[in-house]
Formats: sequence, C-alpha cells, structure tokens
Amino acid sequence: MAYSEKVMDHFANPRNVGELADANGIGEVGNPKCGDIMKMYIKVENGVIEDVSFKTFGCGAAIATSSMATELIKGKTVDEALKLTNKAVMEALDGLPPVKVHCSVLAEQAIKSAVSDYYRRQGIDPTPIVGELEEDCHACEI
Repeated sequence: MAYSEKVMDHFANPRNVGELADANGIGEVGNPKCGDIMKMYIKVENGVIEDVSFKTFGCGAAIATSSMATELIKGKTVDEALKLTNKAVMEALDGLPPVKVHCSVLAEQAIKSAVSDYYRRQGIDPTPIVGELEEDCHACEI
C-alpha cells in the first residue's frame, strides 16, 4: 500500500494537533472496529472558524486526513466547512489507498460533528443545517 508524499508529510508532521481550550464546538467520531477515533475542536467567531485542532487515535491515514481537514477549514465560514467532502480531503492529500478511504469519511464526519455541537451550544437544532450524522463508519466493515 503506497501513500503519497502529502499523506506521509501530514502523518509525520501533523498540523493543528491537540485540544483547543476555548473551543465552542467539539465533535468525536470513530469506530472501535477499525480503531480510528477522531476528535475535532473548532473555535467559531462571527461565523468563521478562527481556530481548529484535532486528536486522532488511529493509523497514519487517519492522522493525515485529520490534519489536512483542519488545514482546509481553518479561516473558512461554518457553511464552507460543511461543504468539505471526504473526496476533497483525499484530493488535497493526492489520494489514499482504497482500503483507507474510510479515514477521509471520518474526517468529514468529525467536522460535521463539531459544527453540530457548535450549533447546539448556540441553542440551534443542527439537524436542518448539518443533516443527520452517521453513527458508524460503514466503510470499516468492508
């Protein structure tokens, strides 16, 4: 299984790692079956994600997709962040092996989970905005 240079760089030198003490949105997704668990922290000011960080327990691809996802949403509006797809994360990393695509799905879900938490904290029902969150990583079962 070959990884791109970008995947290896984001694995070896992940960006935005750690807890964000003043986060106003926190999301956690994962599946103990595949062993990948992602926790995403966002700090939203005036509708813009001013800061973002993550903690991931998992393989190199899980760490790389988490790192890249944070880079792609930092400084973006909440609406722009919600439009980020797992495909865009994979493209930004110059691809992933098919068996690791589920890692990019988890990164997308972690963002949506954090945004949902942000809206809940604002007293807003996130479901009409974010949609239903997947509770399980179905790709892990393949």
